[in-house]
Amino acid sequence: MPAPATSRRSPGPRPADVELRRVPVNGIELDVALHGEGPAVLLLHGFPHTWQLWTHVMGPLAERHRVIAPDMRGAGASTRAADGYDAGTLASDAEALLDALGVRSAAVVGIDAGTPPAFLLAMRRPDLVRRLVVMESLLGGLPGAEEFLAHGAPWWFGFHAVPGLAETVLTGHEDRYVDWFLGTGSLGEGIDPAVRDAFVRAYTGSDALRCAFSYYRALPTSSKQIEEAVADGRLTVPTMAVGAHPVGRALERQLRPVADHLVGHVIEDCGHIIPLHRPDELLRLLEPFLAAHRSG
Repeated sequence: MPAPATSRRSPGPRPADVELRRVPVNGIELDVALHGEGPAVLLLHGFPHTWQLWTHVMGPLAERHRVIAPDMRGAGASTRAADGYDAGTLASDAEALLDALGVRSAAVVGIDAGTPPAFLLAMRRPDLVRRLVVMESLLGGLPGAEEFLAHGAPWWFGFHAVPGLAETVLTGHEDRYVDWFLGTGSLGEGIDPAVRDAFVRAYTGSDALRCAFSYYRALPTSSKQIEEAVADGRLTVPTMAVGAHPVGRALERQLRPVADHLVGHVIEDCGHIIPLHRPDELLRLLEPFLAAHRSG
């Protein structure tokens, strides 16, 4: 039986008619934005984001879909859990969320830190995930990203990975740190000020930062989970990989050897935070890819 969910309100911008609920899953509560009716689409954000990363694409998607956009474990208004930030547990959170909402089939869209759990959920439950879209991330140490990693991983991965360091250094300076990622991720153009303010609020305070950086501290575990998944099986669901700056086609190249049905795109003149920087271009890719299931 689906778990009970309670409606709530939270600060920050949201499209008209978006409902917010707190949904119990896996011993925590996820803050979830819901919009529209139709085939379900689950949207998984990254860092430093909340469900509001999808602000500009939720409305158009909701014209034909039931859009489900949670604050992931530890982010935004969801429970700041002590652990469980590896991709496998996050995939289990997503699976439990869909079950709690009574969803038996969903397209799953992940970006940045939302990509590895989206991938693992599709590997584990091809009966549940009808289509997969992954963006601007890498999948552990899978081959294909050598060119992207030629000069090492981005500097913040090591900074965030040291337990207790980054949250101690950054507490009191969260706004400037979040702004750096949002500026870089939009090629200097910036984002909607109201969404920016919501992100800053979500990542202010040492415990909020601790949760955010726990994703990076769990990367070795996540990488092992991904390697085990591809060693035991293949990605059989139709998949689209979308790149921008800086990841480009690295994720697509990682997926090519393990995916049965893969299309890849790069959005030109677009920064890392694709749904906020170039939402129209993203929708031009998403809408026909998601619609193909209904017509096929």
